[in-house]
Amino acid sequence: MIYIKELKSGLPIFKALSSDIRIQIIELLATHDSLNLNDIAGKLSLTNGAVTMHIKKLEESGLIKINTAVGKHGIQKICYLNEDKLMVDLRNKENKNLYEVEIKLGHYSAYEAHPTCGLATKDRIIGEFDDPRYFADPEHINAEIIWLTEGYFEYRIPNYLKPNQQFEELQFIMELGSEAPGYCNNWPSDIYFHLNDIELGFWTSPGDFGGEKGTFNPDWWLPNLNQYGVLKMIRINKDGSFIDGQKISETTLASIGLDYKSDIKLRFSVPSKAKNLHGLTIYGSKFGNYNQDILARVLYK
Repeated sequence: MIYIKELKSGLPIFKALSSDIRIQIIELLATHDSLNLNDIAGKLSLTNGAVTMHIKKLEESGLIKINTAVGKHGIQKICYLNEDKLMVDLRNKENKNLYEVEIKLGHYSAYEAHPTCGLATKDRIIGEFDDPRYFADPEHINAEIIWLTEGYFEYRIPNYLKPNQQFEELQFIMELGSEAPGYCNNWPSDIYFHLNDIELGFWTSPGDFGGEKGTFNPDWWLPNLNQYGVLKMIRINKDGSFIDGQKISETTLASIGLDYKSDIKLRFSVPSKAKNLHGLTIYGSKFGNYNQDILARVLYK
């Protein structure tokens, strides 16, 4: 998912989408997964030169990516969608009734981990693969990627509200995936979310993605390991709990009972009850495809 936090930062994408032809190209790639320039030109009844100009604008905006491949007629440019979803945050970040913080992955306050599992900083693996003892290593606070097959990670979110203020909505944005030995793009896993020990619902991660280097992965990270996840957004408000706009439960802020004195504990888990028990990986700013850690946003009135 491409996430646009501020409208100005999304201008290249908005300009790229201002053309009917470029929207048709996006629709073709969404249907066919990948096409070369000749295919696109033929389907749209355009010259290769005209298509090349539109493809360049889409690539510069980040909406599509292009790989080269050797075919029967020489080197071909193969076009793919960069992401399946586009999310635009229209809320003004300067709103006085809002604050946000980024929580480093290694700053978990509680955990339970069962192999396969592990964690790494931007420079090295902490300890050894599949040994849960290393989640207590003091260097865990520097972790930029963490993973487990079964268990949980829990984080404390700062509560800065004053006595005369009330919670209106909580939002959490993070890059998640499943956990397979090495990687497996088809590896569904039910990842559950809890707030203050109250279940919000779950999302089924499609896989533990690899085969293509994550944008921010360090050079030493081996290509046979997982590379990136999917950016997800959880929202909890008066209407229920949502992930990427789809309701996952009727759990509301009122049912959690938060006030200005409350602890805020966010938990990601793959419990033994999960139908698809294929693990959890969380990506920080130095791994995966998104330059961020766990973003927590608090809206209040």
